[in-house]
Amino acid sequence: MKKEGSMKKIFQYGDYRSMISDYYAERKARAAFTWRIFAKSAGFSSPVYLKQVSDGKFNLSGDAAERVARAMGLTGDELHYFELLVRLDQAKSDGEKKAVVNEMLAIAKSRKVKILDGEAFKFFSDWKNPVIRELAPSMPGARPLEMARACRPKGTAAQVTETLAFLTGTGLLKRDAEGNYAQTQKVVTTGPMKIAPVAVRGLHRQMGEFALESIEGVDLDKRMFSGVTVGVGRETYEEIVKEIDAFRKRIIEIATRDDECDEVYRLNVQLFPMTNKTNK
Repeated sequence: MKKEGSMKKIFQYGDYRSMISDYYAERKARAAFTWRIFAKSAGFSSPVYLKQVSDGKFNLSGDAAERVARAMGLTGDELHYFELLVRLDQAKSDGEKKAVVNEMLAIAKSRKVKILDGEAFKFFSDWKNPVIRELAPSMPGARPLEMARACRPKGTAAQVTETLAFLTGTGLLKRDAEGNYAQTQKVVTTGPMKIAPVAVRGLHRQMGEFALESIEGVDLDKRMFSGVTVGVGRETYEEIVKEIDAFRKRIIEIATRDDECDEVYRLNVQLFPMTNKTNK
């Protein structure tokens, strides 16, 4: 399958519907091509079925996914990758989604290509990545074992070594000739993503568990917890969310203007319903 015109490289897609739509647009731009021809080549009787799939009105089954992939000229790892995108779209739990994404990343690694969203997925999959990214520059000359012992919870030297390799390999940290680390940018954000939100939700769970542990495990003068329970309408909720977002950005601004780092902290900002009146 040619990957030119409107088509991106296969492994850059995080959504099979976009791939179908782009394939159709590319074929139509180069020659006479219709949704009817496309559907027929994949073995569908409805001439508009694949158009409806690309619009999100219908899902593909496993068998249908293979037929569509072959109609687009995909074989081998590219066909398998397309099937995984279909499975990812239909996966119900984060555990299922994470397993599929890891399989996608394994294919990309074996082909020595990068999935557009892959590095973000890996970064947000493990609490050690953001923590070591902040910790390493503040411990010049420190060995992985020292960094591991400085973490809460404590890790191992092997885990820190692996984390540092990932962070330097992706350009999130740089290492000088003396072995000291520095950040290449002040802030890492999720940005527009397709597959990384699965990892971000997992990171929130990890950090939430650490927050609970710190209630008893950290002295009061080194932690700050507060909360309020309020009843709000939808418009008020949206206004509060905007205020929280502005507050979060202000915290980032305050933290990043200081190059000194005594400790690495995590700020969890949480607003969630304690009732279920509107979803009965």
